[in-house]
Amino acid sequence: MAVPQGHAPNSGVPTLSQTFSRLAPFVKPILPRLSLGFLCALAAGIIALAIPQVLAWLVNNVLQPAGEGGNLWLAVALVGGLGVLEAVLVFLRRQFVITPAARLETQMRVRFYGHLQQLPVAFHDRWGSGQLLSRSMSDLNLLRRWLAFGALMLVVSTVTVATGVILMFSSSWILGSIYLAGAIPIAIRAFHFRNTFRAASRLSQDQAGDLATAVEESVHGIRVIKAFGRGKHMYDGFRDRAKQLRDTEIVKAKTLGGFLFLVVSVPEITLAAGLVAGLWLTAQGQLSVGALVAYFATAAVLAGPVEGMGMLLGMTLTTKTALDRHFEVMDTPNTIASPANPLTPDRPRGHLELRQVQFRFPDATDDSTPILQRVELDVGPGETMALVGMTGTGKSTLLHLVPRLYEVTGGAVLIDGIDVRQWDLTALRREVAVAFEDTILFSSSIRDNILLGAPDLPAREMESLLNEALDTAQAGFARALPQGLDTVIGEEGLSLSGGQRQRIALARAIAAKPRVLILDDPLSALDVRTEEAVTERLRRTLAGTTTLIVAHRPSTVALADRVALLRDGVIDDVGTHSELLGRNDHYRFVIASLEEESADNLHQEA
Repeated sequence: MAVPQGHAPNSGVPTLSQTFSRLAPFVKPILPRLSLGFLCALAAGIIALAIPQVLAWLVNNVLQPAGEGGNLWLAVALVGGLGVLEAVLVFLRRQFVITPAARLETQMRVRFYGHLQQLPVAFHDRWGSGQLLSRSMSDLNLLRRWLAFGALMLVVSTVTVATGVILMFSSSWILGSIYLAGAIPIAIRAFHFRNTFRAASRLSQDQAGDLATAVEESVHGIRVIKAFGRGKHMYDGFRDRAKQLRDTEIVKAKTLGGFLFLVVSVPEITLAAGLVAGLWLTAQGQLSVGALVAYFATAAVLAGPVEGMGMLLGMTLTTKTALDRHFEVMDTPNTIASPANPLTPDRPRGHLELRQVQFRFPDATDDSTPILQRVELDVGPGETMALVGMTGTGKSTLLHLVPRLYEVTGGAVLIDGIDVRQWDLTALRREVAVAFEDTILFSSSIRDNILLGAPDLPAREMESLLNEALDTAQAGFARALPQGLDTVIGEEGLSLSGGQRQRIALARAIAAKPRVLILDDPLSALDVRTEEAVTERLRRTLAGTTTLIVAHRPSTVALADRVALLRDGVIDDVGTHSELLGRNDHYRFVIASLEEESADNLHQEA
């Protein structure tokens, strides 16, 4: 069986009891209300079984020639009263369980989201967004419905059937044995059904997650799809995945349908056999007519729970696989976390050092060559360092190590003399702000996007900080939007141009007031004139901020205090732009390549 995109293959699948036992900490606070709901459901089932006993009394006493006619109305009142009481108990069951089940769903969903926020970037690189979305939404929705209905009714149905069988035995042990014999083939089939249905259910949920990923990717990449005329190709791929999900759902439905066929047909066959035996026993005087009526009335009451147990078992197995999928993510350890006893510098200055830094991606083999090896770099407080190199040399990866988006696999990154792994993670990322080339904005107002990482300040100071960030990033266009800075931008800011998105993202990094600013070529979508204006304002506004910037334009390189040349995973040379031009052949080659790339971009813009 192929492993769907975005998750690891199953190994050591937990048992049903192991999976549901993990719900204990969440269920414990709501257990009293769930217990009341269970008692109401159980009482409703027992009352339903009491009605056949009233009918037996009616047949044996009231409907006999010597019976009293007045008792007929008593029997009618008893049956009507029991029916009303059963309905009230069913209503109370829902009232008791729906609210706590919904709260548990919300609690687990919020906890799941919080865990996703803490997991390292490497985890999100491996997992499809649709898989995570389906685990946080549809899987937990299945849990709520099972907890509010499936779990209670499965237990209640089991108790109801067991009680009904006991009542059948009290009428006639022969008829009770005939009915109970029907459980043997059902039990045998249930063993095989459990494994088959569970596998189909898991595959179905994984394929649904992959399908959700495909939809999300298509929506986010709709411009590319349209621009390249690949709508038909994407449609065909989606259709094939949808058909795979359909086929799995059909297999799942057929598996459940076959089991339900057995669950429904076997009790009916045993009832037919019981009818023959019951009539013979009645003819022999070994069974009263009332007892025979009670037997069949009890069987009629049990028909619903017996048939429902098949559906409830299927629902339980589906919920089990949903929980397994949920806990797969929750069990993923957070490998990048704050230390137990974090260290903080006495006087934060923003001194950035890289000592013998090595890095290979988590999914790389141990014998593969690290993308970064023995990187040595020292960026003084307030200094602007440009990082240049050919494509694929690991420049962006190096920047990700500073705020611990990835963890070094060797050596150390230090800020103010303290290894970033010894910093409190929140404090570290408050000191380090990042602006990426691949800009990500959120479906919120421009104001909220810019102030995302800003320190808590009084309203007047916050407004001043906002205006300074806008002006520095040359993002004053935002004030001219329909609702000004309160204009809500679309998903990922796609309602803005590429240059506008980059300037908003840069303003966000500036507003964070960091000691260390990491810029991963955040001005690539700007024309040279705007880039120069932004860079000049940055130098004034962030005069005391240490800046490490990946540069893809010679103009950006020239404005840096010093330049570091990254080559073959190591820092090949460090110096001013002029110094490196004079002494390093590879640097001249890189700069020439940047000039050629910049000229091509200008030609395309023109």
